[in-house]
Amino acid sequence: MKAREILEILNAELLTGEENLDMEFNAACGSDLMSDVMAYVKENVVLLTGLVNPQVIRTAEMMDIKLVVFIRGKRPEEKIIQMAKEKGIAIMTTNDPMFIACGKLYSAGITERGVWD
Repeated sequence: MKAREILEILNAELLTGEENLDMEFNAACGSDLMSDVMAYVKENVVLLTGLVNPQVIRTAEMMDIKLVVFIRGKRPEEKIIQMAKEKGIAIMTTNDPMFIACGKLYSAGITERGVWD
């Protein structure tokens, strides 16, 4: 699924990363624990999180995650948006809670788990 489809499905707002809208994602990971993301995440994954701090972008960079969706209407500070822009990471925000956002993506076809079994 392309990032632009995720944007539409989650009725999200794109904060940065227009260049990533045509990237394909086949798995999703919903987590607020960046240590779990680092331990278990697979390739081509979209990260959904309620954690809004620079560690999210650092983790995304380390794990080669190109799309982060902040849930529950959370908006990162401008310095976090700028950091993501510099790293080539797209950021979206949705008003949906984690459960609903993950459910919408699953129903739309992202059925691979974003973590190793």
